Amino acid sequence: MNSPETDPDLQPWLDFNGSAWQSRIDLRDFIQQNYSPYTGDDSFLAAATERTSALWVEISKLIEQERLKGVLDVSSDIGSSITAHKPGYINKAMELIVGLQTDAPLKRAIVPNGGLRMVEAGLEAYGFKLDPAVKQAFKLYRKDHNQGVFDIYSPDILACRRSGIITGLPDAYGRGRIVGDYRRVALYGVDFLITDKKREKSELDSVVFSEEVLRTREELSEQIRALDELKQMAASYGFDIGRPAATAQEAVQWTYFGYLAAIKEQNGAAMSIGRISTFLDIYIQRDIDAGLLDESSAQELIDDLVIKLRIVRFLRTPEYDLLFSGDPAWVTPKRSAAWARMDVHWLPAAVSASCTHCIIWDLHPSRI
Repeated sequence: MNSPETDPDLQPWLDFNGSAWQSRIDLRDFIQQNYSPYTGDDSFLAAATERTSALWVEISKLIEQERLKGVLDVSSDIGSSITAHKPGYINKAMELIVGLQTDAPLKRAIVPNGGLRMVEAGLEAYGFKLDPAVKQAFKLYRKDHNQGVFDIYSPDILACRRSGIITGLPDAYGRGRIVGDYRRVALYGVDFLITDKKREKSELDSVVFSEEVLRTREELSEQIRALDELKQMAASYGFDIGRPAATAQEAVQWTYFGYLAAIKEQNGAAMSIGRISTFLDIYIQRDIDAGLLDESSAQELIDDLVIKLRIVRFLRTPEYDLLFSGDPAWVTPKRSAAWARMDVHWLPAAVSASCTHCIIWDLHPSRI
């Protein structure tokens, strides 16, 4: 059901309009050239299929266990990275869109890069212990974000922190609202993105080595390595995302893989998936016009994606959760002011896969 296409004659950009976006990374031009605004109602929507409902029932049982325990399970023996964990599934035979943060649903990862102290506190709060080897590595060989921030605090800041005058300081772990453009993975494929990053780096070869240039070269090298790891992670699930997505299902899967890589490496307070509905609508409408999809199968793809977004989890301390009256993850998709049919597809998916852990809506419209 979730096998990737292997046809060597695939034409991923067949019937797409425009040419500028084909020679350079330009998502805006692609969308402007190909999207169709939708001003109708939701009468075209299909109900959730038996497969979707059965998959949601299966994961709901685990969610209920999690609510009773607080945290269902933690991968405490390895620091999370894009390729740290083996593939995980809810039910491999039933899933249309695959990929989990660890090797099992609702099993949380640890991100010691952000702060070993916070990892240990989160684990102890729910009855787990940090693997001694991980602790030793970050005590002896690796500096985490927490230590880096404390190294630069002045005595006045430290005093304000201890007294509670200043709160929300970034010393516990690197956090914030992170919105990546994961659509690029689907439209261009990772090989194209790597080539473009190498081009950016090569343009700095003859530039004077200022502090800014040195930092940019290092960051570009890290980005190239991360893109290669993204390919490896997707390959472990049986997909070659080096090439562009050729179908709507691949477009959803490729985009989700990009987001999944981000939440495997970062545990920001708001790891938003961004404005993907109009982009995905272009692929889905093309497949519907070609007779490859109908409204029911299109809804299934979005239902599967929303289920995955509903089970995004980060290991936090109880004190953090108390700030937000729960165990939240902001996975906010952004909707544009000009709606596409796919915006309507999100509505039943958001309702049918409801769960208090994940906030998936950002109601602030913005331009495409």
